[in-house]
Amino acid sequence: MKQRKKDLIRVLAWISLALAFNAGILIFKGQQKALEFFTGYIIEYSLSVDNLFVFIMIFSYFGVTTHQQHRALNWGIAGAVVFRLLFVVFGVALIHLFHQVIYAFGLLLLYSAYKMAFAGEKEVEPDKIPLVRWFRKIFPVTKEYVGDKFFSRTQAGLAATPLFLVVLVIESSDIMFAIDSIPAILAITQDTFIVISSNIFAILGLRSLYFLLANIMGLFRFLKSGVALILAFVGIKMLLMDVFHVSTPASLAVIVGILSGSIVLSLVWKGKG
Repeated sequence: MKQRKKDLIRVLAWISLALAFNAGILIFKGQQKALEFFTGYIIEYSLSVDNLFVFIMIFSYFGVTTHQQHRALNWGIAGAVVFRLLFVVFGVALIHLFHQVIYAFGLLLLYSAYKMAFAGEKEVEPDKIPLVRWFRKIFPVTKEYVGDKFFSRTQAGLAATPLFLVVLVIESSDIMFAIDSIPAILAITQDTFIVISSNIFAILGLRSLYFLLANIMGLFRFLKSGVALILAFVGIKMLLMDVFHVSTPASLAVIVGILSGSIVLSLVWKGKG
C-alpha cells in the first residue's frame, strides 16, 4: 500500500508537470496551441496504456524482478524518447512534402484500431523479434541474470545479460507503438514543437503509470476498446481533414469522453459482476 501511494504521487507529479508546461504554452503561444498540446498529450497518454499491457507480458516472459523492471524501464523510456523525436521530425517533414501521405496515416490508424479492438492479445515472443535475433548472433548472452547489470564478464569475455534483451524488446515494441501514436497526434497538429513536447511528457510519465497500474490493469476491461475507438476517431478525422474540419476543442471533447466512458463502464460492469 505504501509503495502504491508513492507510485500515485509520482504519476500525479508527472501529470502536474505536463499541465504546468501546458500553462506556459497558453501564456506564450496562445489558447489554440495550448489546446493542441493538451489534446495531443491525452492521446499519447491514453495510447501508452496499450504499452503497459505489452510491458507486463515482456517482464512476465523474461521473469524480471521489480527492481530490474525499474532499471529496464528507465533505459527503455530514454531510448523511446530518442526514437519518438526521429519519428516526429520525419513524419512532419513527410506531410509537409507530400500532403497526400496524411490519407495513408489515416488508413493506418483505422487498421490499428481494428487490430486493437478485434485481434485479441498476442503472446510476446522475443526470440522472433528481428532485433533480438540479430543481437544474439553477433553478441553472446548469459543464461542467467547478473543482478541489474546489462553486461557481465565471463570466462569467454564480455557478454550481455537477459536484462539487456529486455530493453531491446521494450525499444522494439515502442517503435511499433510509435507507428500508431505519431500519426494520431499529427491529425491534431503538425507543429513539431507541440508534437514532440506532448510525446515526451506522455512517455516520461509512463514508468510511474506502469508501476501504479501493473497489478490492476484487469479492472479496466473496456479501456483497450476505448483506446481503439480513439484511434478510429483520429483516423477518420485525418481522412476527412481536407473535406470536413473537426476543431481541436471538439476533438478533445470526443477523446476525453471516450476515455472517461470506457473507464466508467469498466468499473460499473465490474460492480455488476
